[in-house]
Amino acid sequence: MGYRTLAECIADLRSSGRLIDIDQEVDSYLEAAAIQRRVYDAGGPAIYYSRIKGCSFPMVSNLFGTIDRARFIFRDTLDAVRKLVEVKINPAQAIKNPWKYRSLPFTALHLLPRMVRSGPVVACETTIERLPHLQSWPMDGGAFVTLPQVYTEDPDRPGLAKSNLGMYRVQLTGNSYRLNHEIGLHYQIHRGIGVHHAAAIRKGVPLKANVFVGGPPALTLAAVMPLPEGLPELAFAGALGGLRVDMIPIEGYLPVPAEADFAIVGEIDPDRRLPEGPFGDHLGYYSLTHDFPVMNVHKVYHRPGAIWPFTSVGRPPQEDTTFGELIHELTGPLIPTVLPGVRAVHAVDAAGVHPLLLAIASERYVPYAETRTPQEILTAANAILGQGQMSLAKYLLIVAGEDDPDLDIHDIPAFLKHLLERVDWSRDLHFHTNTTIDTLDYSGHALNGGSKVVIAAAGAKRRDLLGDIPGDLRFPHGFDDPRIVLPGVVAVRSPKYQLRPDASGADTGDDPALNRFCRSFTPGDPISRFACVVLVDDAEFTARSVRNFLWVTFTRSNPAADIDGIGAFCRQKHWGCAGPIVVDARIKPRHAPPLVDNPAIERKVEALAAPGAPLYHII
Repeated sequence: MGYRTLAECIADLRSSGRLIDIDQEVDSYLEAAAIQRRVYDAGGPAIYYSRIKGCSFPMVSNLFGTIDRARFIFRDTLDAVRKLVEVKINPAQAIKNPWKYRSLPFTALHLLPRMVRSGPVVACETTIERLPHLQSWPMDGGAFVTLPQVYTEDPDRPGLAKSNLGMYRVQLTGNSYRLNHEIGLHYQIHRGIGVHHAAAIRKGVPLKANVFVGGPPALTLAAVMPLPEGLPELAFAGALGGLRVDMIPIEGYLPVPAEADFAIVGEIDPDRRLPEGPFGDHLGYYSLTHDFPVMNVHKVYHRPGAIWPFTSVGRPPQEDTTFGELIHELTGPLIPTVLPGVRAVHAVDAAGVHPLLLAIASERYVPYAETRTPQEILTAANAILGQGQMSLAKYLLIVAGEDDPDLDIHDIPAFLKHLLERVDWSRDLHFHTNTTIDTLDYSGHALNGGSKVVIAAAGAKRRDLLGDIPGDLRFPHGFDDPRIVLPGVVAVRSPKYQLRPDASGADTGDDPALNRFCRSFTPGDPISRFACVVLVDDAEFTARSVRNFLWVTFTRSNPAADIDGIGAFCRQKHWGCAGPIVVDARIKPRHAPPLVDNPAIERKVEALAAPGAPLYHII
């Protein structure tokens, strides 16, 4: 069976050699997060920190640092959850093969959370001031909870059945929050808590909310699961943990999990917002300071021996990458049932997840046609962009599965090669302008605002992709240092982006360099032997790895503003180009600053890797 508590999980990982202890004092200001990032990058073990500077609570990180360790943690229940998914896809399977699915009734029992009178989490009380104050990056606005479980219920239909458990950013200190009395709650659009908050605002009442930290690992994973409406995360946590989730009623407030390590109890003010941030986020930049809801803190509970789990968020891959892998393993088979005709979807972690989606779909509308063109896959693309968090995608690259049944959507170079060999830039670009994008993505024209593009490719191969730099390649003044990124893709060092403000001082987004580059060529020039040109600040860095290319290109461009092309035209409101597309992936003044490690902290971490030190031979 699964773990009832976080302490049980830690003990199991320690005894199996999957966790090590750091007994010397570690500072929760920058140092602990820097250790986590280095250990994760090395594929290292979970880390237990017994002595935190200025705090009496121990901490643990990297619990989900590798996919193998995540599978180990849920080894007793993953098969049962997969069977639930299989029966969801095809209920007849349970009738045809009852022996295979004989355990399902017991798994179903675990779906039901239950109310209990008391539990360890309410045994002790403390204050926000005494909790671990983890700060991951130098410019962060204060201390943050990086593995929070934020619990709310529907004000119109209160109770566990309509509850939401989500992982939303929680700022404990800094800015203008009143220490011990207020904390910041940052949630992005298209999140379940938003529905509850909207209902509370409509009713003119505070939204009761709790923040849980720790507890059984299944609760942490459930908080990030993209579950369909109507299936509470508490139910999924029960199935994944192999145990029903026990909840303790708190008079006047929402219930709390009996086995959580910490519970912050309070309510979200319906009227007030305060500045939250900055915060080093999963796109690899700081999300800046903006006004977000305030949670008034009424109680802070903790269990005896409470342990504070944490992670560090930053340029991917980080520990949340493992969450994505495990979620895909569990929910990937459901995609064709939710999105008919869609065979696979991949949110590309290296590009920050939401900026880039890859998809493979069916193209069956006109099977008798001599030439296959994107038709059904465009219908599939619209369905994808209308589905939950996938609606935040900025670039959606979709291909027809019939063109290569063996194409692996997780082999990104192969997928891009397949698409670039087939795409017709005069036909296959479809823009969505003035729409919503990820709250954390600053490439758009405003917070939550930007554009999207669908690039659809179907049919026979139409071009060979160039893999070297032509000797007769020439550039306009200020552009140089071309570097091959992938076959058919070249990065070109370009002049620094120049801000061109309008009368109000806002960036008009029309730096002439992109236009000047594209109008300097014709579709017959050597540059047009490439399928895609990316204008960047540092071509060598961009071309150094596929990971760098994905990060630079898709986190620093807003499709409607930053895609141009050689031989561009607009006909019947459709934009296309006769030559290659050109993507402006330079840093713009409106972009958030990228995350940079603190050299002094890095030296402290290096000292932990010296012979005889706890991280020797680990990082």
